[in-house]
Amino acid sequence: MLQNSQEYDLLPPTYVIFICVFDFFAKGNYVYTFKKRCLEDLELELPDEATTIILNTHGTHGNISKDIKSFYDYVNNHVINSDFTKQIDDEISYLKLDTKVRREFMLLEARLLDERREGKAEGRIEGKAEEKNAIATLMLAKGCYSLQEISELTKLSIEDIEKLEKEMHATEQS
Repeated sequence: MLQNSQEYDLLPPTYVIFICVFDFFAKGNYVYTFKKRCLEDLELELPDEATTIILNTHGTHGNISKDIKSFYDYVNNHVINSDFTKQIDDEISYLKLDTKVRREFMLLEARLLDERREGKAEGRIEGKAEEKNAIATLMLAKGCYSLQEISELTKLSIEDIEKLEKEMHATEQS
């Protein structure tokens, strides 16, 4: 955003806005606003003017404008009850008719679906690894299986089983 040798303070304020149809923090706020603060001294705020705003369309408390409230109604129930939501609906209708925009949106949806599938596959792999580790730990705790037997049954390497055994003994000692 800045040209070479331009001053940092020339950066314009940046806003990242998430529209959530669920309450991520389960606090009931209509809006959650975040700025970067120093964890060692909460009085220090990073002067980059970056703000992250999470709009919770199912919020129940806090102060929001009538336009934002009507926007939430539009997002949640597709209710058009103001000029603002009428403008939004008109723009969405227009964009849906634009074949280039529709094609790009469909490509984005396809990419997101691929990423979700990859994430689920990674989760299954991680879950299986955790399950194997748990089984191996139980077998080690029983004390009646050799490392070779545990490796054959769980498909874990001898090195991984030895590592689990060390972790188990370290936990017992603390």
